[in-house]
Amino acid sequence: MTVLTRWEPFREFTTLQDRMNRLFRDSFGDVRDEALTTSTFAPPVDVYEDEHNITLKIEVPGIDEKDIDVRIENNTLVVHGERKFEKEEKEENFRRVERQYGSFTRSFTLPNTVDTDHVQAQYDKGILKVQLAKKAEAKPKQIKVTSEKALEGKGVSRAA
Repeated sequence: MTVLTRWEPFREFTTLQDRMNRLFRDSFGDVRDEALTTSTFAPPVDVYEDEHNITLKIEVPGIDEKDIDVRIENNTLVVHGERKFEKEEKEENFRRVERQYGSFTRSFTLPNTVDTDHVQAQYDKGILKVQLAKKAEAKPKQIKVTSEKALEGKGVSRAA
């Protein structure tokens, strides 16, 4: 009796990836607990722009507002903070730690249209909102379009 099996070309890649993961894990030991308590991370950021402002929303839950530093240096917005690992003695052993701890620094190069004298930062419910006002000359201007007949009626001559 002959048994047919379906050929899956990517199965070999999965097996290769598993072998490589095992090789690195065995070579460098299991240091995941140390890495989670001392690693750096980069909080996610949403950037929005309208005609008046550029707004950044940075997700930093579990960090006190006093532990967040926002500054502008050489036309670069720099946000720095730290989430401290608070290990409570009364808890049992950790089974899994997925949240990242440590310090972070996010830098954003600002366009020339940003007025660095009018920057606001607000922290609410784990979201840091940084609002960068645009310079007046950078804001769009509405230009009215008129017909050529309207110009001729006003006595405007056209040079050829």
